[in-house]
Amino acid sequence: MRNRLLYLFFSLSLLSSCNTSKEIIYFQDVEVNNPKVIAPPKDITVQPKDQISIVVSSKDPELAALFNLTRVQYKVGLTGLNSGNNNGEISGYTLDDKGAIDFPVLGNLTVAGMTRSQIAALVKQRLKEENLVNDPVVTVEFMNLSFSVLGEVKTPGKYNISKDYITLLEAISMAGDLTIYGKRDAIFVIREEAGERVTHWIDIRSCDLFKSPVYYLKQNDVVYVQPNKVRAGQSTLNENSVKSVGLWISIGSFLTSLGVLLFK
Repeated sequence: MRNRLLYLFFSLSLLSSCNTSKEIIYFQDVEVNNPKVIAPPKDITVQPKDQISIVVSSKDPELAALFNLTRVQYKVGLTGLNSGNNNGEISGYTLDDKGAIDFPVLGNLTVAGMTRSQIAALVKQRLKEENLVNDPVVTVEFMNLSFSVLGEVKTPGKYNISKDYITLLEAISMAGDLTIYGKRDAIFVIREEAGERVTHWIDIRSCDLFKSPVYYLKQNDVVYVQPNKVRAGQSTLNENSVKSVGLWISIGSFLTSLGVLLFK
């Protein structure tokens, strides 16, 4: 009788452990040592109301200065919007409702839907075509582009986008990864685009996430990680206290009964 009870207890523990692993391990269906073709990354394109900085450099600094806004000091590498104090030093171009900017001398330039490199190429081409600067070097940086990560992550918040593309996995990493209470199969990416709001459901336990249309994030995306049942049950202090007391009473009762059966 005692051996049967021990075997039953061990089997239940093993099954519980396996079930827990399936809930928290990432990329469970990954094929080891089986190369997959990687699709080209989707670079972020600027949209109306986005803000960018454009800096023109040349062998003739005085000539290049004609095309640069004053006080353009963009601090690259900030991990969050609250990571530094700009003190009003950042200045740049804000795209209007039609996606255009008013660039010095060149006038109106429509840049909506373009990547950083495409905008730089456009400005460089126009400067050369109009014989304004023969050797321009154009640098474009994002200024107010960001995404948000909410829910069961270690550091929820709003994060700056400072490079051409960012993946969902990078975003989760920047937020400190999921907590143990986060549901790996219930991650939402909320995206507003072309006057529509679309919510995508992601399961990071599966490699199918690499095929998702939101694997590469865009500005203003919101990543939300749902809580599991344990966290949901702790939604209020009273519920948490009651559930905790009831849980410990249940555990104590189970251990007492098991001890009586094993050592009787």
